Amino acid sequence: MTTALNRPGAARRTPDPDPDMTPEVPRGADGPRAEEARRTGGAALLRAKIGLVMPEFRAVSGRLWGVPRVAELYPDYLCVLHSMVRSTIPLMEAALARSRELAAHGDPVAERLVPYWTQHIREETGHDEWLREDLAAIGRDPDEPLRRLPGAMAATLVGAQYYWLFHYHPVCLLGHIAVVEGNPPTREVARLLSERSGLPESGFRTLARHAALDVKHRDDLLRLVDSLPLTDPQHTALGLSALHTMDALVQLFRDLADAFRDPQVRSTVPQAPAA
Repeated sequence: MTTALNRPGAARRTPDPDPDMTPEVPRGADGPRAEEARRTGGAALLRAKIGLVMPEFRAVSGRLWGVPRVAELYPDYLCVLHSMVRSTIPLMEAALARSRELAAHGDPVAERLVPYWTQHIREETGHDEWLREDLAAIGRDPDEPLRRLPGAMAATLVGAQYYWLFHYHPVCLLGHIAVVEGNPPTREVARLLSERSGLPESGFRTLARHAALDVKHRDDLLRLVDSLPLTDPQHTALGLSALHTMDALVQLFRDLADAFRDPQVRSTVPQAPAA
C-alpha cells in the first residue's frame, strides 16, 4: 500500500518538512536491492518508469506529514485511503473475470494472470476493514468512510483501471498495483506517527501490517511481470497505468496536505458515537 509515508528518523513531534521517503530495504547480497539489480525484463522497465516520478511523490509526502497537526489530518487520511482500498477486491474480481474470458480464447498473458488474481484476492480481502478499525481505535466514527462520497480524483484513479482492463487488457492493473504496493512503509512508521500525533499506536495497525505484507506482494508482482510474455504495447500499457496511478496519488495527497496547512483546521471525521 503506497501511503505517502516518510522514512522515520529520530522520533519527534514536529516532522521534517522535506523527509526522505525512500523505504529502507536490506542491502545484503540476497536482499531486494540485489534482486532488483538482477532484473533485466519487464519488471525493471516498470520500476524505472515509476522511479521517474518518485521525486514528486516524495515532495508531496513531505508536505503531507509536515502539516502542523498530524492528529487532525490522520483521520481524513484514513478516509482517503479507504476510498482507494475499498476498490481493490472489486477491481481484481473484474480483472479475474476478464482474464478468464481472454484465456479461453488462447491469450497466454491472461492465462498466467488467472492464478495471480485468485491468490491476491484472498490476500487482500478485508484490508478496507482494517482502516475502519484504525479509525475506531483513534476515537473516530468507523462508518464515516462508508457515508462519504469518494472524491473525483479517487474515482479517476480507480475508474481508469476499470476502463483499461475491460477495453484493453487486464494486465494493465498490474501497473496500478506496482505503485500502490511497490513502496511499502517501513516497520517504524506506525510507531513514529503515533508519537508525532499523540494518537494510540493501535490506530496505525494498517500501516504496520502493510510494512511486512507489501514487501512480499511487491516481489511476487515483479516476478510475475518478468515471467509474462508481454508484447511491446502491453509493456507500454503497464507503464501508462502505473504513471496514471502515481499522478492521481500525488494530487490526492497534495489536496489533503493543502487542506490542513492551517493549524486551526480540524478533522472532518466525526467522533465515534457513544456506546
